[in-house]
Amino acid sequence: MYPDHTPQRAMEVHHPTPIPPAVVHPAPVVPVQPGMVPTVASVVLPDGRVVTGYAIDAVRPEPVTTKPAVSRTAVNVALGGVGFLAVCGGLLLLTSFIAALTAFIGQLIILAAVIFGGWIAVQVLSGSGHKGGTTVNIRRAVIKRNHFHG
Repeated sequence: MYPDHTPQRAMEVHHPTPIPPAVVHPAPVVPVQPGMVPTVASVVLPDGRVVTGYAIDAVRPEPVTTKPAVSRTAVNVALGGVGFLAVCGGLLLLTSFIAALTAFIGQLIILAAVIFGGWIAVQVLSGSGHKGGTTVNIRRAVIKRNHFHG
């Protein structure tokens, strides 16, 4: 079984020990007598036959438990609290909306000022103005005013 160069080892075989099944003893049957023996009733039918049997009481439903009365004051206080919370939440949302709208309008105004200021800066700093307009060269005007002719 093993090659010649492998040392032989002793093998020990373990067999499982079976567990005996549990013995189940049936419970003894004890006859129980009812607390009272029901009465036997006999009914005579119109054709003369007699029917005998146990009388069965009609099943009566359990009485309905009445709910405790809730006072109108408690209901009004609860509804008033819910209404107050709704108003507070609405006002909080309204003030948040107004603050956001104000910030948005402020940003639009700043954006318009930046765009308009940029347009003006481009107009002033551009070398080629409109040919039909009046171009003022500030250096020449200062020189002419101070009578420095070149």
